[in-house]
Amino acid sequence: MYFITTVKQLIARDIKVEILCYPESRIHLESNSLNILIHTIKTSRYFHPLEAFLLKEILNNGNYDIIHSHASKDLWVLVPALKMIKSTAPLLLTKHVGSFVIKKDFFHKWLYKRVSFAIAISEVIKKNLVETCPLSEDKVQLLHNGIPLENFNPLQANRKGIRDEFGIKENELLIGMLARFSPGKGHEEFLSAAESLSAKYDNLKFIVVGEASKGEGDYAEHIKQKAAERKLQNIIFAGFRSDTRDVLSAMDVFVFPSHAEAFGLALVEAMAMKLPSVCSNSDGILDIAVDGVTSFLFEKKNWKELADKIELLVQSPSQRNEMGDAARKRVEENFALEVHMDKLLNVYSNSINAGK
Repeated sequence: MYFITTVKQLIARDIKVEILCYPESRIHLESNSLNILIHTIKTSRYFHPLEAFLLKEILNNGNYDIIHSHASKDLWVLVPALKMIKSTAPLLLTKHVGSFVIKKDFFHKWLYKRVSFAIAISEVIKKNLVETCPLSEDKVQLLHNGIPLENFNPLQANRKGIRDEFGIKENELLIGMLARFSPGKGHEEFLSAAESLSAKYDNLKFIVVGEASKGEGDYAEHIKQKAAERKLQNIIFAGFRSDTRDVLSAMDVFVFPSHAEAFGLALVEAMAMKLPSVCSNSDGILDIAVDGVTSFLFEKKNWKELADKIELLVQSPSQRNEMGDAARKRVEENFALEVHMDKLLNVYSNSINAGK
């Protein structure tokens, strides 16, 4: 849904935006309230001659300065349509997730030759793009995602209300993670660390925020069953929460144990709330967390090291405060949505100027 966030920001900057999406998709439904023109095309396979012809008419009538796609699969309909009308408008592609498929055959070379710039949301995605796609490194630009800082102001959060809701006492530390229930998010390591630390400290509570994605309900139940088997009476499964800012403010330490993450917006949000964090040393997380400054990094899947790093923060209130302040500062300087949009518009301008 980061696409919708970007669209709203462009509109706020008086830039005319039109949306192309799959009919009745989540993006389509969310876009209906934006009061802008929405075009829908139903694509179900990689080769779309009819859909490309329909899109050709839309593009021809729109006279667009920029076409910005957020999924590489879209190129199969966008590029043929642009070729048909002989459009020279810059075509940008933002890559949000990595791919394990090598796309350097004749057909992909033909598609990607039309891409003006590819935007990678992290260093690991940038590396993946260069390795798997027919793109030279100078055609790939790094642009981290951002968050609206005004939505994550620690001074406006209801820390006490959330702690009262979950029965967290004033002298207790709340250690939490926020992620959907999905294999690879690190729930198992979080449980193991919680069990180990609970045997040493009686003032710790743990919270897991998030719900299962479609088809992953069994995994969520598996994790909850594991917590019950370990007799972890001090762990809270909060489910989905829309009040992310308030829930984060109730925590004292944030844990991000994901095995592989293209970026990690949840971590950025926690850092904006001045939370010190313990994070796995993998992928896009390394673009966000600074070891020993904003966070402690641990070897992914290593729950013992995770527990040790959490314990360092449990034992040191001053370090929690120092890391929390440093985390907020890093977000303000690097991951604010305003910063992201300024850089995105610069990419747009450079793309237009390069085509002149």
